[in-house]
Amino acid sequence: MPRPVIFRPATRLIGQGIRYASSLRGGGSAFPGLVMEKLDPDFVPRNLKKLPRGVVVISGTNGKTTTTKMTVQLLESQGLKVFTNRTGSNFVRGVAAALLAEMDFTGKLDADIAVLELDEAHAVHFVKLVQPKYALLLNVMRDQLDRFGEIDTTRKMLTKVAQATTGTVVLNREDPRIRGIAEDVSKGTHVAYYGLSQQLRSKFPSDDEMRDKRRATQAENLPEAAVTLSSFEGTSSHLLLGDREVTATINLYGIYNVYNAAGALAVAREIMGDDVDESALLRELGEVTPAFGRGESVSIGDRSLQLLLVKNPAGFRLSLASATSQDYATMMTINDEYADGRDVSWLWDVDFDSLQNGGVDVVSGTRAFDMALRLEHDDVPVGAVNTDLASALDEFIRGSGDRPMRVFCTYTSMLALRRELAKITKVDDIG
Repeated sequence: MPRPVIFRPATRLIGQGIRYASSLRGGGSAFPGLVMEKLDPDFVPRNLKKLPRGVVVISGTNGKTTTTKMTVQLLESQGLKVFTNRTGSNFVRGVAAALLAEMDFTGKLDADIAVLELDEAHAVHFVKLVQPKYALLLNVMRDQLDRFGEIDTTRKMLTKVAQATTGTVVLNREDPRIRGIAEDVSKGTHVAYYGLSQQLRSKFPSDDEMRDKRRATQAENLPEAAVTLSSFEGTSSHLLLGDREVTATINLYGIYNVYNAAGALAVAREIMGDDVDESALLRELGEVTPAFGRGESVSIGDRSLQLLLVKNPAGFRLSLASATSQDYATMMTINDEYADGRDVSWLWDVDFDSLQNGGVDVVSGTRAFDMALRLEHDDVPVGAVNTDLASALDEFIRGSGDRPMRVFCTYTSMLALRRELAKITKVDDIG
C-alpha cells in the first residue's frame, strides 16, 4: 500500500518539535531529520531547490568539517546568507535536522545558498535528490574498510558527486585520484583546481605517498590552479590567485588546514565570480576558528584542553604530525560505535613513534585496551587505562600538572567528552 500523505506543514512542525525536545536533552541532532525522512521524504530536496544560488557540496576523506566552516564564513563575508549543517552531521538526515533548526515557524529558510559537508557514501544518495551547483572535492584516503571499502570505491563515490554537479567542480590538483575526476564530469560543467607549490609538495602527501614517502614528488603537466598555496610560516600564508600573490592569516590547528583554506578560497571565488571582494575573503580567513572537535580548545582554569578528532589512518597521522610538541599532556579516547567505525584495526596503520618521548597519560573509550596495546607496540609509554570516560577525563585533568592538554578522540567519544567538559567549563553549543 502507498504511504499515507501527511499535511506538509504538520510534518515540519512535528520535526521542529522533536528537534526542540532533543536539544533540551543535550543531543540527538540527527534524530529529527530521521523522522522527517520517514514522514516527508521530499523535505530536503523541496526546500533546498528554492535557494537562489543553489547548493555547494564539500566532500572527501579528511578535512570536510573545517573546510565547510571556512567556506561558509568566506561566503558570509561576501554578504550571502548561508545555510549549512553546522554540527557536522553529514548524512541526509543531518541536513534535514539542520533545516528544521534554521526554518522559522512558517517554514521559511532565510538563505541564499547552502554549503553542506557530506560523507562520501551519503553524498552519492544526496546528489540523486538535489543536484549541487558547486562541489569541492578534497582528497581520497584510506578510511575504515568496514565503512566504505577500498580507496578506489571512495573515488568512484566522489566521481558521482562531480557528475551530478551542474556549475563548477573544484578539485585538489595534488591528489591524483581527485585530479583524475576531471575526466568524468558532465558536459558543460566547469572544472577548477587548487594546488601547492613544488616546495610544499612533500608536506601534504597523498594516500599513496603516506605509504611510500619516496613518491612525494609533484606530477608533471599539472593543470593550472585557481588558488595555489605557495608558502606558509606560523599563521602567515602566501597564496597565488592565478599569478597574483596575496598573504592571509590562518589561525587553525594542523598544517593540513592551511591547504584546506586554499580549497575553501577557490570554491568561494568560483561562487562569487566577478562580484568577489577578495580583500574581504582574505580578512575573513584570519577570523575562522576551529570546528568543534577539530583542534577546538576549551579552558580548564588557566590551561587549555584541545580536542583532536581522529577517524581514519590518514587523519590520525596528520594530527600527530601537527602535534609534535612534547610539552602537552596527552589523552586518547577510542570508541567503536557505528559513527566511529566498528573495526578499529585501522589503528595499526598509524605510526605513533612521535609520542615515544612524551607518552600518553590516559587512554579511554570502549576500545581503550586496543589503543593501549597499539601504543605498547610502538614503545609509547601509557600512564593509565580507564574505560570510563568521565572518570578518565577527571584523572587526566588532575594528573596533568600545569601542562596544556590535548585529547585525540573518535567521533562519539568526542561528543561525550564535550558533554563532560560542559559540566566544568564553557563549551560552545553545537546543536
